[in-house]
Amino acid sequence: MVEARCCFKLLYAIVVVLLLHMSSPCIGCSQRDRQALLALKQGLVGDDGDRLLSWGREAQNKNCCQWEGVYCSSNQTGHVVKLDLEDQSLRGKISPELVKLQHLEYLNLRFNNLSGSQIPDFLGSLSNLTHLDLSSANFGGQIPNQLGNLTHLQYLNLGSYEDSVIGPRNSIHAQNLNWLPNLSGLKHLDLSYSNLSDVVGWLEAVNMLPKLTNLILRGCNLPPPIISSVSVMNSSKSLVHVDLYGNNLNSSIFQWLSGTHTNLVYLDLSVNHFRGSSIPAAFGNMSSLEYLIIYGSELEGGIPNSFAKLYRLRELDLGDNSLSGQLSDFVETSSKCAQMTLERLHISYNNISGSLPDLTNFLSLKHLEFWGNNLSGRIPESIGQMSKLETIDFGGNSLEGVVSETHFSKLSKLSILDLSSNSLLLNFSFDWIPPFQLRTMNLKSCKMWPSSFPKWLQTQKNYTHLDISGAGISDTFPSWFWNLSPKLMFMDISHNQMRGTVGNVRLEFAPHLNLSWNQLESPIPSILSHVSALDLSHNNFSGAASFLCATKDSNLTFLDLSSNHVSGELPDWWIHFKKLIFLDLSNNYLFGKIPTTMGYLFSIETLRLSNNKFVGELPSQLKNCTKLTLFDLGENNLSCSIPEWLGASLPNLAILILRGNQFYRSIPPQLCHLTSIQILDLSMNNISGTIPKCLNNLIVLAQKGNSSLTMEHIYMTQMGGGLLLGWIYDDEASLTWKGVRSKYKSTLGLVKGIDLSSNKLIGEIPSEITDLVGLVSLNLSRNQLTGQIPSRIGMLQELDFLDLSRNQINGRIPNSLSRIDRIGYLDLSENNLSGKIPIGTQLQSFSPSSYGGNPLLCGLPLLRTCDEEEKGPGQTVLVNQDDKDGLISQGFYISLGLGFAVGFWGVFGTLLFNRSCRYTYFNFWTCFTDWLYVKAEIIRQRMPNTR
Repeated sequence: MVEARCCFKLLYAIVVVLLLHMSSPCIGCSQRDRQALLALKQGLVGDDGDRLLSWGREAQNKNCCQWEGVYCSSNQTGHVVKLDLEDQSLRGKISPELVKLQHLEYLNLRFNNLSGSQIPDFLGSLSNLTHLDLSSANFGGQIPNQLGNLTHLQYLNLGSYEDSVIGPRNSIHAQNLNWLPNLSGLKHLDLSYSNLSDVVGWLEAVNMLPKLTNLILRGCNLPPPIISSVSVMNSSKSLVHVDLYGNNLNSSIFQWLSGTHTNLVYLDLSVNHFRGSSIPAAFGNMSSLEYLIIYGSELEGGIPNSFAKLYRLRELDLGDNSLSGQLSDFVETSSKCAQMTLERLHISYNNISGSLPDLTNFLSLKHLEFWGNNLSGRIPESIGQMSKLETIDFGGNSLEGVVSETHFSKLSKLSILDLSSNSLLLNFSFDWIPPFQLRTMNLKSCKMWPSSFPKWLQTQKNYTHLDISGAGISDTFPSWFWNLSPKLMFMDISHNQMRGTVGNVRLEFAPHLNLSWNQLESPIPSILSHVSALDLSHNNFSGAASFLCATKDSNLTFLDLSSNHVSGELPDWWIHFKKLIFLDLSNNYLFGKIPTTMGYLFSIETLRLSNNKFVGELPSQLKNCTKLTLFDLGENNLSCSIPEWLGASLPNLAILILRGNQFYRSIPPQLCHLTSIQILDLSMNNISGTIPKCLNNLIVLAQKGNSSLTMEHIYMTQMGGGLLLGWIYDDEASLTWKGVRSKYKSTLGLVKGIDLSSNKLIGEIPSEITDLVGLVSLNLSRNQLTGQIPSRIGMLQELDFLDLSRNQINGRIPNSLSRIDRIGYLDLSENNLSGKIPIGTQLQSFSPSSYGGNPLLCGLPLLRTCDEEEKGPGQTVLVNQDDKDGLISQGFYISLGLGFAVGFWGVFGTLLFNRSCRYTYFNFWTCFTDWLYVKAEIIRQRMPNTR
């Protein structure tokens, strides 16, 4: 009865409300608010037309409370209280008329394009605002202090996300945050990717927000805070979410966080500067923490035992630091705190060692990421019982042993598997059907047993990333392989022994495909229009280069067809490959002229056409390729003078190789404008004239050292849904070093050299070449150079290779050459050098052949000794007349004579004038000779009779 009465009352109340609603007049929005919104629309234009179609003056659109993104308090008052225009592709500026919306409480312009304009000061007049979101709306300039007038504000987001191509979507900055403490009711603050590098008191401003729960200051260039006892005690106790990723913070931030913020659930301190600091034990007091992320912050040491108190921890990310210790210690500490809750354990890119322990106690674990440590031993089979695992990332360690089906027996949820760069043997039965569907599969360098193509891959339909390179596979491609995954983004099957033909590749979308270093045959597969990066190098692909004509408006950014059997003339079709950054057609059978349309490769950074049969001149259109850093045309039949535009129009050129062609005339002085040049190889041509004296303008060669071992390039690959993914490749160059042709890649950044050998150069070696103190290799051999070796040759302290052989150089070897400690190869043979080889640790260590063919040269290591005239006047050891800084000087010989006189008379004078010393001296020698005679006689008598 009671229930029936309650239901009747509820029904009666609903009916009354409905009747009141139906009887009340629909007033709509006020005229003032409508005019303000129309003014706002006038200043904002959609990228693809009028996005605010419902905002109009027509009768049917008169009620602005029904416009898209507009919300009113009620139909009775008609005041606009909420304006949500997120992601409307609007561009332009905000009209000052917006301030007439005095009842506005919520304003969201997120993900629009406000053309880099400054955040309007008049927004500070919207005094009723509680929610303001201007994030990623392409604002610029300084944050206005007037925002401090919004005393009712609870949510403020002026931040941005980091776009992989254009960077942050906002570019705002602030000199101070003095306005921030006025917002005493603020709960959420996001200023991500704003420039706050000059804001010294940012921590004090944050501490004065008593209700703040979310603090997000990602990538703000925040300086280290000045911590005091006052700042620690007065800090907000309400913080739940703190994200300080990508700043300039040091370990002082730990003192602020760990002492009082006991309610924290999420903490991200990644990509800061904690070098020399360890994880503070006080973090263990934050028992409410569920997410602790501090990757890439240079932390050292291990996880403190106090972490055992973090019993709610769901994610622990300490990757990319310098943490050390045994993995078992990490696991033991973690197991005490979060056996039931931990879902992700990420300690990749550290120095953790030891073997993999049993992890089955972690009942909730989904992601195991240990990439790039020093782990060893076998993978325990018990891992196959962890049924919740979605990620196994053990790559880049020293794991060994066999991986079998048992390791995956219950892993039905596994989607990411990375066992790459270990010494593992994958041994699965022929008909094994995995329980999982992988999205990422990286088995690089893991050996397959048997060595045939793994049939179990046929069961995987969803992978986007497949890497089975260097897996020891010796087989042909199965017919089913190319029809597996429609979602493919990356495939690497390189460095195997795959044979036969590729067949009909039916990939609809394969951004990155690498089949290099196999034994594949057939014409180049017709997939250039479907890929963004293609590497087919070091195979046996054949056919005419005209296959390129089948592609129009290609998305290719990376194309490597080197070391195949591609033949014919290159088609003049390169206008359709404007996105190419890397092109390598070297070591093929291409001939004819280099197409002029290669000048349309505006994005090209690496262009290698070496070891073909190209003829004629270099097309001048190539001067439009202003981003070129490596240009290799070696070993062709090009015949022309070296173009002046090489130096005048390619300012970024770091490696220029014209070796082994028929270039003639002199070296143009414009090449001295290549201030970024690191390797200049013009050897084995018909170049005449003199060596330019302006070579000392080559700035990079005039500097010692290099900041990087490799020469890296980044290229972008277009993925599905407009996503851009960045890839990195390292340049490679083939150079003659110490008489051997070698390839340099992992250390190419350290190689700095000039090779002008095997030409027809005349004149003297310019002294300016000794200003290139960064040179590691200098080869001027097999020319017709005359004059003397520059006296300041010793300035080239980085030299490891010096070849001046087979010229007509005369005079003495400069003494300064003996002071180059690093020189490992020296050839001065077949010249007209004379005099004595200077004394030096390095110069005497080379074989006589390094100095052969110089009849007037003498001294070690040659057998010919030097007479007094060759040594030089008044000198025991030859000192080159032009060596003014030599240690052996006239003062040296005076000191030597005085030293001998003092030593001689110090001994002889004592014996001559002191009788007791003289008697003792001669008595000693008499006793010594008697003892020696007796010993000799005893030994003689003990010897057996040999007669």
